Amino acid sequence: MEGTSRIESALAAALEQGSAQPKCPPKLAEAMHYAVFPGGARVRPRLCLAVAEACGSDAGRLAVAAASALELLHCASLVHDDMPCFDDAAFRRGKASLHRAMGEPLALLTGDALIVLAFEIIADGAAGAERSLAPLLLTVSRAVGGPAGLVAGQAWECEPRVVLADYHRAKTAALFVAATEAGAIASGADPVEWRALGERLGEAYQVADDLRDAAGDCEELGKPVGRDAALGRPSAATELGIARALGRMEALVDDAIAAIPDCRGAESLEELIHHESRRLVPKDLARLVA
Repeated sequence: MEGTSRIESALAAALEQGSAQPKCPPKLAEAMHYAVFPGGARVRPRLCLAVAEACGSDAGRLAVAAASALELLHCASLVHDDMPCFDDAAFRRGKASLHRAMGEPLALLTGDALIVLAFEIIADGAAGAERSLAPLLLTVSRAVGGPAGLVAGQAWECEPRVVLADYHRAKTAALFVAATEAGAIASGADPVEWRALGERLGEAYQVADDLRDAAGDCEELGKPVGRDAALGRPSAATELGIARALGRMEALVDDAIAAIPDCRGAESLEELIHHESRRLVPKDLARLVA
């Protein structure tokens, strides 16, 4: 899951295209940049590029556009998730959350602007590869909307009861599925073959996030911890306990690796998934899965 420098450059170009026009309100342009930079691990776009390369592609323009769009959508979701109507988080990625830094109205509009920009970037990146545009748009749209995308995942938090696996698959795994399928589409491979990898890896990532929230350190993570318990949110750490949640995460990582289709880059992709899974575990718990 390399390609970080390409992703950063592509994101900077996307924001230049989407927010630096002469008529763009200056505060909106500033807020969009604030929401995207500095970034986190850029896991989703890196996964997208890694799949494209594993399929034998050189991760060209369409793959980079898809990867960038996925990160813009992820950043938009974080802006909205941090707002008072959801988590009311004071900080994110080691700095004040956007609504705390620039106000709720601008934070709401920034998230919306990033969502629209993501689809603009996909359309622009598909120039010369128009046959891939429709399946790519469908893949990404389904991952962020309803009935089982990112928006649905957030909406489950409004329900009185929720099945933990359904919540995890919608809130987090859906965008990982989009990453693996988009990488395949961009390289001309069959996206269906890559769905299971995205599902399992996304679920593993969310279980790890639950563990970080329950047992992590806010300075290490750059965001508040203990929010799931405080807000009564579904959590693998709460439902399964720390030890069983760790076991669940390990099993999902193993399942993800087993789901990698037969391809030229399978071995490298497996090594990178192992590396990412170790990075996700809070330091205090890492010795339990060493």
